[in-house]
Amino acid sequence: MAKQLDYHTIREIFTRFADAEAEPKGELDHVNAYTLVVAVALSAQATDAGVNKATRGLFAVADTPEKMLALGEEGVIEHIKTIGLYRNKAKNVIKLSRILVEQYGGAVPCSRAALESLPGVGRKTANVVLNMWWGHPAQAVDTHIFRVGNRSGIAPGKDVVAVERAIEDHVPVDFQRHAHHWLILHGRYTCVARKPKCQACLIRDLCRYEDKTP
Repeated sequence: MAKQLDYHTIREIFTRFADAEAEPKGELDHVNAYTLVVAVALSAQATDAGVNKATRGLFAVADTPEKMLALGEEGVIEHIKTIGLYRNKAKNVIKLSRILVEQYGGAVPCSRAALESLPGVGRKTANVVLNMWWGHPAQAVDTHIFRVGNRSGIAPGKDVVAVERAIEDHVPVDFQRHAHHWLILHGRYTCVARKPKCQACLIRDLCRYEDKTP
């Protein structure tokens, strides 16, 4: 775990991220808040590309909780069986769809607590939905952000909640909305797990990672 970077260094890091890509986007396909919830819930232990391939057909026939309930659990399974843990995920999709219809009139609630009460939706999923759909500066810490935060010193922490808090505490407010997307994309494509691409890194000179690759 690297030492926490100071304010000016973090501001420079995110200025570079913003200059390179001002409006970073999540890579999960969705057409509304409901399909975003489903896509993020399906993405646990799966790649975004794999989820997008599975949901292309699913969302074409079921883009509301009512339509998903009509499709049924077996119908959901047929669409998502290429994704890991598909049976349990299909069960959760049906359960959360029923709750949305019965308790929220078919709409997706926009509070973290309400989202986390849905089957298959954890804190990370709730934060992704709050950020991507409502523009709330929520920080969805996945393995990529956890790695980048700790390697670089941007947001060190012993667990995902600690890293989430470090981002909220140390990243300047004007970068908060897009912070988690910049960090995810950086971890997915540059600061990769086994052999980070330090030679191509925008923030190589600012990062505290001691084992930089040549």
